[in-house]
Parts: sequence; C-alpha cells; structure tokens
Amino acid sequence: MGYYLTLGALLGLSAGLAPGPLLTLVISETLRHDVRAGVRVALAPMVTDLPIILLTLFVLSRLAEFHGILGAISIAGVVFLMFMGYESLRTTGFDLKLQDGKRMSLRKGILTNMLSPHPYLFWLSVGAPTMAKALDEHLFAPAAFIAGFYACLVGSKIALALLVGRSKALFRGKAYVWTMRLLGVSLIVLALLLFRDGLQLIGLLAAPTT
Repeated sequence: MGYYLTLGALLGLSAGLAPGPLLTLVISETLRHDVRAGVRVALAPMVTDLPIILLTLFVLSRLAEFHGILGAISIAGVVFLMFMGYESLRTTGFDLKLQDGKRMSLRKGILTNMLSPHPYLFWLSVGAPTMAKALDEHLFAPAAFIAGFYACLVGSKIALALLVGRSKALFRGKAYVWTMRLLGVSLIVLALLLFRDGLQLIGLLAAPTT
C-alpha cells in the first residue's frame, strides 16, 4: 500500500504544480480576490473527479479479466505521462493576464476542471491500469493511490495559493522551474514503468516470478 500511496502522491504533485487552466485560475483568483478564493478553486477536483473515478471503477470491474485491453490502456498512459514529463521539463514559468470578474471561485474551478481533458485522460489511461494492478495486490491499495493523489493534487494547489498571496513572482523563480524539471524526470521514469506493466499485461514481456 505504501508504494501506491507514494505513486499517487508523486502523480498528484506533478499534476498539481504543472501549468494549466486550473492552476492559472487558482493563481488569478488569489491575486484578484484573496487566498480563500484560490483555495476554493483548488478544491474543485474533489467535486468534479468523483464521477470519473466511479466510471473508472465500473469499467475496471468489467475489464478485470481482459489483460490485453488493460495493457493497451497502460501503453496509452505512457504517451500521456511522457507528454506531462516533457511539458514539465520545458517549464520556464508563466505570466498571468488578469481580467476583472465576479467572485465565484469554486464554480469557476468546477467548470474549468470539467472542461479540461486532463482528468479524463489521466483516469482512463493512467489511473485505471494502476488501480487494476493495485486491486490485485491489496483491497485497500486503490484507496491509498487515490488518497495520495488527491492529497498532493489539491494540497499543492492550496500551498501555491498561499505562496502567491505572498509573492507574485513565485512562478518566474528558479525554485519553481527546477522543481518542475525534477518532477518531469520522475514522470518519465513512471512512464517507463507503466510501459513495462503494459507489455506484461499484453503478454509481450514475462511478469517477474515471486
């Protein structure tokens, strides 16, 4: 269970810190209103992702014996993680263009996350095969993966909202850039591990004997 908790935490941290629509909204709402507005946006995935996770669990229950299909999904997840890793490696910071708007931070965050393709791509290509493997090892391993993922996904965005409240230049600094590059390398390593798991599920690579 510790492995899946750590894996979920690493993926959640990478997703939480990566530049994108939701992170931009967290920062812009913090700067435009206050830290509480940014925190409300950061909580949006806790609302929007539940149906996606439930759908994933339903699909997993139907595909549990179809290792070839899960293997193909895993290999699709490799492409997604590689793309995330590449984007993290080339991060140089980003600038914000603020516009006036009403304070409806949580509603904005929910709408932004629902319209973003990233949660759907992640759970269908990475989350599903990871949870399938976790279920084979321990009943509570998928719960550990989800807990680690959302604790770091939401927690990192809340932490950034707090930091942005103190320093607007945070996302142009070297610390952020190098943190993202380190996470980029970690995502590429995870992609290679997922590729190995996919090949094992398809049957092109022998699974390790215990």
